[in-house]
Amino acid sequence: MSASNGAPLVVFDFDKTIVGCDSDNWVVDAIGATDRFDELLRHLPWNTAIDTMMGELHAQGKSIDDIKAPLRAAPLSPHVVAAIKSAHALGCELRILSDANAFFIDTILHHHGLAAYFSGMDTNPAHVDADGRLRIGPYHEFRDTAAGHGCALPTCPPNMCKGKVMERILQEEEEEAASATAGKGRRRRAVVYLGDGRGDYCPSLKLREGDYVMPRAGYPVWDLVVDSPPRAAVRGWGSFEDLARVLLAIVDGEIARAATEDAAMVVPDCRALVAAPARQEALLPKAVRVPN
Repeated sequence: MSASNGAPLVVFDFDKTIVGCDSDNWVVDAIGATDRFDELLRHLPWNTAIDTMMGELHAQGKSIDDIKAPLRAAPLSPHVVAAIKSAHALGCELRILSDANAFFIDTILHHHGLAAYFSGMDTNPAHVDADGRLRIGPYHEFRDTAAGHGCALPTCPPNMCKGKVMERILQEEEEEAASATAGKGRRRRAVVYLGDGRGDYCPSLKLREGDYVMPRAGYPVWDLVVDSPPRAAVRGWGSFEDLARVLLAIVDGEIARAATEDAAMVVPDCRALVAAPARQEALLPKAVRVPN
């Protein structure tokens, strides 16, 4: 839900944006299955490979706790934690849009006490089945006879087009703004998107003037954004300290902009209220002088 102070909606990628690693690789490396995972990736899409890897680990006797243990140790910068908490305190709604998976993300966020700061999450579904095996599926079904997401951009993997998700988010924002500000002529709140990978380019292109994209410098999305910039304002970041500084500067700027617009809309009403008594006095009957 939109904040009344103009704070933007902030949408985070997860791997290498909130956490300082690729969560899939982090788990696979910690468990000692790197070579096998690399072999699977030679002939399977990433999403299918990580699900297959979880199945093989389960067959080898690895438990869900064995999967959770490295996730709890995944690197998370205190600057990112502070940025999440500060943006939320300032009135931002926070969401996650990630090609990781729900189990990995939930485990990390709950371990650090951050889950409650996010209002929603769009990512690959995951659940533990009755046998105790972690199953990871695609956000957009593409196997067998499924049509897939239909995006032609080569930077989108077959299991997830973040651009399609961003289109839905923006549509929801437009509808909420139209309902909340009917007749007032106000635009929807700004949307800020942060990411690092190739898959983060498509959602960046969906943003519009008045929005912000925060690509991570030195990572694949940076070159894509530089070569063909989106309509949104580009605010780069490199370190997690940069992330916190740049994001909170955007939030402060959007809140200040909204305050200025609100003040401009209030001034005419105030003048009308001040002038009203004079008009009312003109309508009162004047005192009649009575001769002695």
